[in-house]
Amino acid sequence: MLLYFEDELNGATRLAQATHLPARRVERHRFPDGEIKLRLPEILPARVVIFRTLNEPNDKLIELLLVVQTARTLGATHLTLVAPYLAYMRQDMAFRPGEAISQRIVGKFLADLFDAVITVDPHLHRVATLQEAVPLAQAVVLSGAPLLSDWIAAQRQRPLLIGPDEESAQWVAMAADRHGFDHAVCRKLRRGDRDVEVALPDVVLAGRQVVLLDDVASTGHSVARAAHLLLAAGAVSVDVAVTHALFSGDALQVMQAAGVSEVWSTDCITHPSNVVSMASALATTLAQLQARHDGQN
Repeated sequence: MLLYFEDELNGATRLAQATHLPARRVERHRFPDGEIKLRLPEILPARVVIFRTLNEPNDKLIELLLVVQTARTLGATHLTLVAPYLAYMRQDMAFRPGEAISQRIVGKFLADLFDAVITVDPHLHRVATLQEAVPLAQAVVLSGAPLLSDWIAAQRQRPLLIGPDEESAQWVAMAADRHGFDHAVCRKLRRGDRDVEVALPDVVLAGRQVVLLDDVASTGHSVARAAHLLLAAGAVSVDVAVTHALFSGDALQVMQAAGVSEVWSTDCITHPSNVVSMASALATTLAQLQARHDGQN
């Protein structure tokens, strides 16, 4: 069975159709004081998939705690979290004394709740594998880069893929390799959430259709700064492709004001820019985990 919340009905429906799992909604009520009450189906099968993407994560993490503890009392013995976006992955070390290393804390929290976790392009920087952040044998990473590459190939001829910073290199290389696109990466100096300096790569930009590609875009300021510089250097167009369309506040307006033409994203986070669905890839991974589990029993 696939359990989902009302605000993610569309994504859950696509995944349920791809997996042929029956989907049931978790009923949710918020009391005036902010506390949450949840209600699950009265009887659950042994294996349950919980679909919850973790943008705006704070309430959702409490929801997962309540859902999992309840699901195990209702018959579930194996619980898989499908979290297309996995929050709290960027803080992987203490940069100043006393800082909480949220990646380790949230990762351990999820590992204690679930038997398996599936996510897409988690923002891992100094950590090589998801298992180091979420200590589970079945912690699986998918990528939206190949599917975004397919979309870009259908929209632009001979595009130049550019990563807005060094951390984007892995996704840019993966997308570029799929269709043989030229690619390069900018260098970024971040002084604050909205104070970013970007240095362009040493490549010919004049006359090129450029696509800025990354795992996530939040405030849009890094992308906007890169787009402004690329157009000034002779690029004929700049589009943006991201796996996770966080786009907080006025991010879209900031990017458009800098000259960005089109913004494309996967459906890991519901947004008007969604053009690529991850449902089929997620369904395939769920089937592989099921087959592996069956083979071990």
